Formats: sequence, structure tokens, C-alpha cells
Amino acid sequence: MNDEQRQRYARHILLSDLGEAGQEKIAVSHALVIGAGGLGSPASLYLASGGFGKITLVDDDQVDLTNLQRQILHTTDRIGMNKAQSGKIALGQINPTVDVVAVTERVDENSLAELVGAADVVLDCTDNFKTRLAINRACMTLGKPLVSGAVVGFDGQISVYDPRRQDSPCYACLFPEDQHFEDIKAAQVGVFAPLVGIIGTMQAAEALKLAAGIGQSLAGSLWLLDALTMEWTKIWIDRNPDCPVCSGRAIGKTLAENV
Repeated sequence: MNDEQRQRYARHILLSDLGEAGQEKIAVSHALVIGAGGLGSPASLYLASGGFGKITLVDDDQVDLTNLQRQILHTTDRIGMNKAQSGKIALGQINPTVDVVAVTERVDENSLAELVGAADVVLDCTDNFKTRLAINRACMTLGKPLVSGAVVGFDGQISVYDPRRQDSPCYACLFPEDQHFEDIKAAQVGVFAPLVGIIGTMQAAEALKLAAGIGQSLAGSLWLLDALTMEWTKIWIDRNPDCPVCSGRAIGKTLAENV
């Protein structure tokens, strides 16, 4: 770590649980952020400012005026631009030392597997069950920790699904693939702008902890936030021993051990 990096990340290095060793682990880690909207905006900004060495940002949508109420990666002058490309500009401005890759196409099963396989930690910042389940399956198959967030209206949720831990459930243990779940879009019911900031920032915090190998993740629990009352509810999630997605997985190394 050079002098400029020590100065940039000085407040991280001062943290005894993180320190220079933890910051160096973050610096060689690769985060895959799928979705550059309400959740992906604060998540990727804090990943970049926090020093992730590489961030791959995936989104095939374009910036719209209605996005700007909550999607803080984007600006008025970038309306009409692809969100991943817009996000790359924003992340480069906050930390030009981070390698940011913009993926502007909608991912399919093959490209998703390639993207997940190349990453150290995956952040699901999407807004539909089909994509979330596909991301979960790729992460469980390839042994990559998944930080999943969701927000609708005044309700938010976050959890970590970590295939490297024997006791950790996966997203499909909570939302089985063979059941139907209705997608509720922000365009239908609205979304409270600061709530995506809260959940997205927490996703970044979990990813940074995983990369540095510090603290305890949210694996095994689902945290629900009611933004109208600012009350959190914690639900413990058991791993389904018969889950077709994660029941036969192999347990791999921790992120810190891989660095």
C-alpha cells in the first residue's frame, strides 16, 4: 500500500478490526453489483470509496428522470445514458483507482455464471424474483457469497447467503424456485428514497466485511426494516436440507483465506 492509498483509506486503517491488512484484502477483491438503480447506487458508491479493487456493474437499463429521486449514481445530464456506464463515471469520480467494468447487456444463464465466477462477492440489487433466484443459483453453484437487498414502498430487507458456510441457507431456502412470488415494482407502489440508501449502504458494509474477513455477516438471518417507524425485525432462517439449489453444495474457503 502506497502513501496515497494510506491517506485515502486512513479512517479505515485506524479501525483496529480492519487496519492496513484488512484494507489490502479489500483492495485485491472483486465485487459484482447486479443492478445500478436504487440499491446499486449507494452500494457501489461505498464499495468504490471503501477501496474495492474491482467493481463490475451490471445494468441494461437507461437513466430516466423518475430514477433521480433515489438512484444517486446518476445525474440529470446523464438521462438517457445506460445506467452501468453512468455508474462507471460516478465511481471513477469518487475513486479513480478502482477498476470499474460496465456491463450494459441483460445477462443470461451463461453470462451470469461467467460474471459470478470471476467475482469474490456478489451484490444482488435487482427488483424481480426471477433474476434474484438466478443469481442465487449461480452463487451457490460457484461458491460465492451473495449479499441480497430489496426495497418496496416503506419496507426494506437484507440478508447474506454464504455457500462457504455449512449452516447458511440460500435465497431459495426462503423463496423456493417452485413457488410463485409476485413482483411489486417501484413504478406501481412507489419507494421511499432514503430507504434504498439505508439498505444499499448495508449491502456495501456486508461486502466490505466479507472481503476484509472481519466481523459477523448477516448469514442465517433476514433483517426487515419498516421505514415509517424505523423498527427492525430480525428473522432467523434455517437452511432447508432438501433445497434443490444448495443442499448438495461443497463448502469452500472464506474470502479472507482466498486472498
